[in-house]
Amino acid sequence: MRCDAGPRRGVGHLVRCLALAEEFLARGADVTVFGTVERLDWATAELAARGIPLLPGPDSAAELVEAARRHDLDVLVLDSYELDPAGAGALRAAGVYTLAIIDGDSRGQVADLYLDQNFGAELAGPDAGAELPGLGSGAELPGRLLAGSGYALLRDTVTSARPPVAPSATAVSRPRVLAFFGGTDAVGAAPVLTRVLVATGHPMDLTVIVGRPEIEAEVEDVTPGRGQIIRPVPPTTSLPALIAEADLVVSAAGTSTWELCCLGAPSALVCVVDNQRESYTRVVRHGLAAGLGELPELTAGGVAGRAARAAAARTLHGLLSSPQRRATLAARAWSTVDGQGRARVVDAVFDAVRAAAVPG
Repeated sequence: MRCDAGPRRGVGHLVRCLALAEEFLARGADVTVFGTVERLDWATAELAARGIPLLPGPDSAAELVEAARRHDLDVLVLDSYELDPAGAGALRAAGVYTLAIIDGDSRGQVADLYLDQNFGAELAGPDAGAELPGLGSGAELPGRLLAGSGYALLRDTVTSARPPVAPSATAVSRPRVLAFFGGTDAVGAAPVLTRVLVATGHPMDLTVIVGRPEIEAEVEDVTPGRGQIIRPVPPTTSLPALIAEADLVVSAAGTSTWELCCLGAPSALVCVVDNQRESYTRVVRHGLAAGLGELPELTAGGVAGRAARAAAARTLHGLLSSPQRRATLAARAWSTVDGQGRARVVDAVFDAVRAAAVPG
């Protein structure tokens, strides 16, 4: 697997590759991760705990092919917005089966198989294959593009915490709220949303995951209102348990969205980067989570910024004060992501590799 993680890149690519790695390991495959993991001790510990080597990442097409040959790879998973797009085609030409994990845009990669785990990706219409080189018409897509949240890649710690039924409505006077925005909060969303939550005026016990020291300092500067407690905590491997215990989760609309759905967590999402916009819009439109808007809107100055923050606070107050609203979101989310996505992906990879190995 080829992916990177760090304060600037975030950890989404690594987390979904880790989920896929767990499935490959469970099927008896050997897994190696190539890439850079910067200033994320918990992430490197996650790899080490599973016995997955972390080696420096090849970047160019030639380097990828050389690494594949040196390590005698059958399959290479590419999950990056930054790698040379020519790498996938070069690997295929060298006889290495290639899976490209994408988020709408293939970046021109010519892979054997594409995975877009975003909700609604399978409903993008007859021109969905336009950005997937070499796939031709939309009719050819089913065998080459695994699309939609049915293929969401989730770690063992998430699937093992999935409740057997969707959580029911529970009335509480001081809801437990969890706020987190990726493994590093690369865009600094936590302080912004902490202030919006406080502005609801509703009592709450708020736990905020702070990915960096500077983020923690900003969160600690926020003064809670009456009946409100703010508790900053560092990134933790116990995040699925915290999600399961929360009455409401506030998060970025990234790869963690599928973890929230699988766990049946009533959630409010904020779109923090451009490549989340399409998935965010679909998830909110279909009622899997409430929408709080886009981060640039929430941080804007003047009348527009105040209006965006006030609207987000009203949405959050409505969720905090209504167990039924929270339960409705939880039920829709829980029924959408069943936690079996990574098994379906590995099935597709193994079937293709086996078929290619059959003479004739």
